[in-house]
Amino acid sequence: MNICFYAPFKPIGHGHPSGDLVIATGLYEFLSRRGHTIRLASKLRTRWIFWKPWHLPYLWWERRRVMRRLSRNNTDLWLTYHSYYKAPDLLGPSATTHIKIPYVIFQGIFSTKRKRDIRTWPGFVLNKKALGVADHVFTNKQVDFFNLGRILPSHRMTYVAPGIFPEDFSFDEKARDEMRHALGIGDEPVVLSAAMFRPGVKTRGLEWVIKSCGNLFRQGSRFHLLIAGDGKEKPRLLNLAETNLGPRVHFVGKIPREKMYKFYSAGDLFAFPGIKEGLGMVFLEAQSCGLPVVAFANEGIPEVVRDRETGFLIPMYASDPFERAIANLLADRGLRQKMGKAARAYVLNEHDLNRNYQEMEKVLKTIVGEYHDA
Repeated sequence: MNICFYAPFKPIGHGHPSGDLVIATGLYEFLSRRGHTIRLASKLRTRWIFWKPWHLPYLWWERRRVMRRLSRNNTDLWLTYHSYYKAPDLLGPSATTHIKIPYVIFQGIFSTKRKRDIRTWPGFVLNKKALGVADHVFTNKQVDFFNLGRILPSHRMTYVAPGIFPEDFSFDEKARDEMRHALGIGDEPVVLSAAMFRPGVKTRGLEWVIKSCGNLFRQGSRFHLLIAGDGKEKPRLLNLAETNLGPRVHFVGKIPREKMYKFYSAGDLFAFPGIKEGLGMVFLEAQSCGLPVVAFANEGIPEVVRDRETGFLIPMYASDPFERAIANLLADRGLRQKMGKAARAYVLNEHDLNRNYQEMEKVLKTIVGEYHDA
């Protein structure tokens, strides 16, 4: 298939990493590896563009440019990644109508509460329009699948379980030994955590982990805490870590995603609350490397972690159960190994994008075939 790909929230190659960008890039690369011809439609970001009138002339110009380009090229399908109220797709609907090709959205989100706020109402209306004209909408969150059912018939929606490419995240014994030796850790168990050090829920989550581990250390547990990431909140996190754990906490900096398997391999369990975490790619990555997880049971995390099988999901802000889950895993090597083995199997069986995206690919081919036959 010849596919025109567009990500209105954060285009492929954007400089600021995020789970959203990881999913978009993975989807793009999967389709490329499968032999499809993928062209980027545009790098136009529509985030809050409806409240930035000075950008509207550029939107008008970009829309005309895209339609002219599509008119000159053979295109079977337009695929938009992530359309929602903050960044609705303002190119796909008009472009696909212009040249009469199927219009598909992956990760379409619909939320009725956005129409009750004047700040989000324009984005709600524009996004609802895009979703309404789409030939098909995929989503990797069950709550979004349910909400899309309010405006779309079932035959125009498909749930695709979230996932990763497990071959990129496998346990590496050599990497484990090298990192632990470099940090002088020895044989003591290691708790891992990872997030960008930016203001908001990411830093609050890391603070929660540091304080929880500090409490356990003062109670007599002996372990090391490794934290991957970087950002403007680093000085505050360093100070908090020094106060709570001293030399037993190690900040290893920002690690490229393709090397994160080495970081996961150095640990024995992964702990991060995941406050308001839509999906939490780190939880899948850690489990794929054989680590049990400790996190909050909120938002999309229960879709990627099996409570008491591949980790422990704790009620929001329940400090004692959170610390107790970490303590139990630290004290019981057999439990860590049992859960870690189950975690790897769980990712392979339920969250392998090599398989999950092939199911999506079948739907795309069917849609294109129906258009050609019409």
